[in-house]
This record gives sequence, structure tokens and C-alpha cells, in this order.
Amino acid sequence: MPLPTEITVSQLYRLIGLPDAPTIIDVRIDDDVAADPRLIPGSVRRDFRTVSDWATEFAGRTVVISCQKGLKLSQGAAAWLRHEGVDAMSLEGGFEAWRAYRALLLNTTPLPKPDDRGRTVWVTRARPKVDRIACPWLIRRFVDPSAVFLFVAPSEVTAVADRFGATPFDIEGVFWSHRGETCTFDTLLMETGLSAPALDRLALIVRAADTGRLDLVPEAAGFLAASLGLSRMFKDDLKQLEAGMLFYDSFYRWCRDATDETHNWPAAAKGA
Repeated sequence: MPLPTEITVSQLYRLIGLPDAPTIIDVRIDDDVAADPRLIPGSVRRDFRTVSDWATEFAGRTVVISCQKGLKLSQGAAAWLRHEGVDAMSLEGGFEAWRAYRALLLNTTPLPKPDDRGRTVWVTRARPKVDRIACPWLIRRFVDPSAVFLFVAPSEVTAVADRFGATPFDIEGVFWSHRGETCTFDTLLMETGLSAPALDRLALIVRAADTGRLDLVPEAAGFLAASLGLSRMFKDDLKQLEAGMLFYDSFYRWCRDATDETHNWPAAAKGA
């Protein structure tokens, strides 16, 4: 039985990728991270030895602390955060239990290095439609919740990336872009190791809409129509991204939980 201040792997797994997911803090020691550098999706790394310095950074958030086995390091760090008024729990069984559950794990090796505030910074073309909203959604929900996205003129993406230490995506000739018949969203999933039925299903919809192959999946035409509508509702790309986050959240939940549900009218009469 988990303690009241613990969360189980299965409970946390259901929250990953959702807008109200807790902040996950990985406090494993360096040797354990070196042995397996993957992270629970959306995790941030912190040193348990300096918890008193960074605890207040998470004020007002729900936090889950994970160490290697869910014992002294995570329980101690979570207790310290609670002392500072943070709603904090430790992950029962820690990283080892998460890995044994065969839950999603994030491959961090190809990811850009964070800036001095711990954020990854990305840059792409202005006026996003499909891929340039899909990728920020995936990064914010599964990779780096604090990621920064810069939208600039197409001709300036490479120069801005160079001058501002940002990682370019969804333009020709860069690592994070289309490959063959797949789109940048597919590249992110493949390189980060984020493969799960719901994400794979969503990727097919994104690919179909982004590459003009609407015959790949029935949802593609409506998805593209909604994406183009969003792009015309907002002059500010960041406001469009904010609205697009909810759009992708809803499709992700459908892909994960509701593909078998139907809606018919008129409703069947009682006793029919």
C-alpha cells in the first residue's frame, strides 16, 4: 500500500501528457542517470542536496519526486517541499518501478541543451498551421514543459537560431524536420523514443493533415480544417499556440480514451 504522500506508477502514467499533469522532478544521483539517462516524460532534473534552494521554485504546483527506488531521496525531497508549502508526493518504487511498468521513457540524448534558466529554446517559421503547433504541443506536454518557442520570418530561422542559441525545427535541412514521407512530429517521436498507441494514432492524423494525404485516416480532413481555421483566428502566433494546445489536448484524449465511443441522434428510447 502506498503512503498518502506517494503516487503509484499507474496513477502517474494516466496523468502524463495532460494539461493538469503534475510537475515531475527527477532527483536520481548522477551514477544512476549515467546508467540510464532516459527520463519520465516531462521531468526536470534537480539535485536533492540543494532542495532547500530550489523548493520554493515550485510553489503553487503539484509535484511528484522520483529517485531510483522511491526511497530516501524522493521521500526526503518531497517532505522538504511539503515543508515549504508545496503539494508534493514521491513516486512509489521510483524510476525502477516506472521502467519495469514499461511506461513511456524520454530519450534525452538528441535534445538541445537547455539555456541558463533550464529551458529548451526552439525556433521555426511564423504563421504555423499543423506541424508547427503539433511539435510545440508534444514538447510542452512530454519533453520540456517550460520550452520557449520563437516564430520568425522563414528567411531568418537559421540566423535567429545561431544568434539566440535556439534549435530550428520544421524547416528544410535541419535535424528536427520532415524525413521522407513523415513530418517533424514523427521525427520528434522517433528521436525521443516516445511511442505509445495514443501518440502513434495522433501522429498519423498530424502526418496526413500536414503532408496533404487526407486519405490516410478519416480524421485528417477535419483536423486540417480546424488547424487552418485556428491560423486565421490569431495574428499572434503565440496566442495561436496557446489555443492550439487545447486543440491537441482534446485530440490526444480522443486518441487515448475515446476512439471506440460513438454519438448518435436521436438517442435510443429507454427500454429499446
